[in-house]
Amino acid sequence: MTSREDKARLVVCAALGIEARAVGHPGLHVVTVGAGPHRAYRAAARLPDFDALAVTGFAGALDPRIRPGSLVVATEIRGPDGAVPCPSAELLAGLLERVGAPVHCGPLLTSDHVVLGRGERAALAATGALAVDMESAPLAAAAAGRPYAVVRAIVDTPDRPLLSPATLTGGLAALRRLRTVGPALARWGAAVGPRRVLLASPRSFCAGVERAIEIVERALAEHGPPVYVRKQIVHNVHVVADLRRRGAVFVDDLAEVPAGAVVVFSAHGVAPEVRAEADRAGLRVIDATCPLVAKVHAEARRSAARGDLVAHIGHAGHEEVEGTLGEAPGASVLVETAEDVARLPADRPVSYLMQTTLAVEEAEEIARAITRRFPDARGPRTDDICYATSNRQRAVHAVARDADLLLVVGSQNSSNSRRLVEVAERGGTPALLVDGPADVPVDRLAAARVVGVTAGASAPPAMVGAVVDALRGLGPVEVEEHAVAVETTEFTLPKEVRS
Repeated sequence: MTSREDKARLVVCAALGIEARAVGHPGLHVVTVGAGPHRAYRAAARLPDFDALAVTGFAGALDPRIRPGSLVVATEIRGPDGAVPCPSAELLAGLLERVGAPVHCGPLLTSDHVVLGRGERAALAATGALAVDMESAPLAAAAAGRPYAVVRAIVDTPDRPLLSPATLTGGLAALRRLRTVGPALARWGAAVGPRRVLLASPRSFCAGVERAIEIVERALAEHGPPVYVRKQIVHNVHVVADLRRRGAVFVDDLAEVPAGAVVVFSAHGVAPEVRAEADRAGLRVIDATCPLVAKVHAEARRSAARGDLVAHIGHAGHEEVEGTLGEAPGASVLVETAEDVARLPADRPVSYLMQTTLAVEEAEEIARAITRRFPDARGPRTDDICYATSNRQRAVHAVARDADLLLVVGSQNSSNSRRLVEVAERGGTPALLVDGPADVPVDRLAAARVVGVTAGASAPPAMVGAVVDALRGLGPVEVEEHAVAVETTEFTLPKEVRS
């Protein structure tokens, strides 16, 4: 056994010398193992000690959509002894995509012979494997549970077989692409190591988001696709993509919806003029507005009816804000910062209300500025910032102070997710907003041995699990749950989908 000083942090295996030279990079320990499973088995027994193992080189595509010069990052290696998972595949794939490589993530199959015929390729493709090589499975056994990654550059495809004139151009394209793999593997290897993961709780879906998604699901089940949804039902790319696959059609304008069709209003709510437009078009409306947003709408109408100026604390352009401002368009003014308060007219009483997804500290600072200038200003009867938003911000406070880095799972257009990043950063903890593992920059993980993980109220719980699994692909992970509240809120469904 070698000493710790002699251990290679990352060993990279390539079958051929030309592949090894292409991926050569300072700091990488590259080993040429020879072509074929038998040579790979022998080489696996002679590898130097290591913390992580990677395999790279050429491969043949099984999926006809993959072109020569593309990269396949294996999510698992399938061989004669079963499948070996590669949990950090999406981390590595995202890194390669950000340097401009065309990347496909999925299973890779190891064969004991060169796969040539179209019939055999089609049969192997039917198993779900994206590509085939002859060395990865034997080397996977050598990893023995340590971090393991496989990146293959495609030379031949079902319509451009290995024994054809196109092989030369495909090989040159694959060779050029391999030269981008070495630096990426070096960065992946630098992030390898044990970690503590601090899970903030509550996190992920809130009752309003669950209700909105269930409304679309029930509408699809009852009416069949297509069911139209005005704007995104909630602000998350994974939720939207899943519902789109099931038959939901997302539109920005009701003019895109055929007369008489079923349309769902999103959880963020709409202005009365949008409801009137739907009535004029004869649309069958199902309203998925979050009840807590509907409460703010009612406050706006009530304040305007008293003759108040309604100062709406929120962010311009957000769908919830547009809907609330539309409830009292002649009486409402958007207030985004404390500085905006000085510009409010002082010719009538003032009421203020808040976007439900704001950062609590930010909103309270603006509210204080309003009451300093207008001591008689009336605030909401109950908190406008929803329980889910405030709970998730409290949970971030609980984990961020002990973390080197906080990962917030959520989409870029999710206001409540972005506020979680801001809460952490205001406390001095670096934070990143990621839709999933592919968005996590491995360079930021290299110095982060304690990682906080949370999710915005519109992010699926499965995405949190996927991020934690990806971190496990870099080394042992100790997970600690930090709960600040238990959420039991439930909302009833609208009558149109309650049956």
